[in-house]
Amino acid sequence: MGNSKETNRIRLARIGFVLFAIIFTLCIVTQVFFAGLAIFVDPVNWSKHTIFVHIFELVPILMLVTAFVGQLPLWAKWQSVALLGLIFMMYFTANVTTVLPWAAAAHPVIAIIMFWASLKVTGRAVSLLKKRNKQEISPSHLEDQSI
Repeated sequence: MGNSKETNRIRLARIGFVLFAIIFTLCIVTQVFFAGLAIFVDPVNWSKHTIFVHIFELVPILMLVTAFVGQLPLWAKWQSVALLGLIFMMYFTANVTTVLPWAAAAHPVIAIIMFWASLKVTGRAVSLLKKRNKQEISPSHLEDQSI
């Protein structure tokens, strides 16, 4: 019975990882949209851009926790850390513009890299979850359990 609870915990953590990865990707798209609003519509929208990051900046930490709880492969853990590092780089490039003006130019480039990385993490996580779900319900897997 304890094994069943552990299996459910692992499965829920894996699903959580996928959901957090999807949420993070959607948040990046929303963040870029807010920047576009500030640039092309009205600069007052910068407040949305600067406030919204505080809503999703911790999602990679939640991804890292669920990667460990869900016993996901090393790539999931390292890429969660990488996403967190990219958020740090975004803060850095946004806040050192007076000392290093060229760093501000890297801000949108890092956003593109972060979007690409989040898509990769999400795609790999969804594929892994689908693969593991198929293994759990495949007849050969059930036969292995009954032995």
